[in-house]
Amino acid sequence: MSDARFEDAGERALRLKALTEEDLTVISALVQDAVARVGDFAWAARHHRLAVLINRFRWEDREDALRQGRDFERVRALLVIDGVLKVRASGLDPKEQDLIVSILALEFDPGEDGGGTIRIILAGDGEMAVDVECIDVSLADVTRPYVAPSHRAPEHGD
Repeated sequence: MSDARFEDAGERALRLKALTEEDLTVISALVQDAVARVGDFAWAARHHRLAVLINRFRWEDREDALRQGRDFERVRALLVIDGVLKVRASGLDPKEQDLIVSILALEFDPGEDGGGTIRIILAGDGEMAVDVECIDVSLADVTRPYVAPSHRAPEHGD
């Protein structure tokens, strides 16, 4: 048996669940360069859930797009963190509902008894610290892919 590959998803919508730190690195890679409005982050304290509607770059389709000479794609997706105890933000004002943020990574700082902090690292030194009982993160595509407005893949300096 081999590990799953990006290509294994084919054209189907992604539906992933992270329950371990290793799982979280997969979701982190898939949401890298996702963009969202600050107003698209919703913390339901009573339900211990943080959800954000993102526009994620389809990294799993990048090689096929290059090979076929077609435009790169993005897709709307729902990133959900369950078991949330507390949410803190730094480097951004939650009142700026229309501010666009770009997700660089999801990182986990372990605490005691399986809990810890999931850090949502944002471009421009912004960050959200999400204290959790345990890692319980899901990513689900909720629309069909669409042509990336920039027609390019995100670039990262070395």
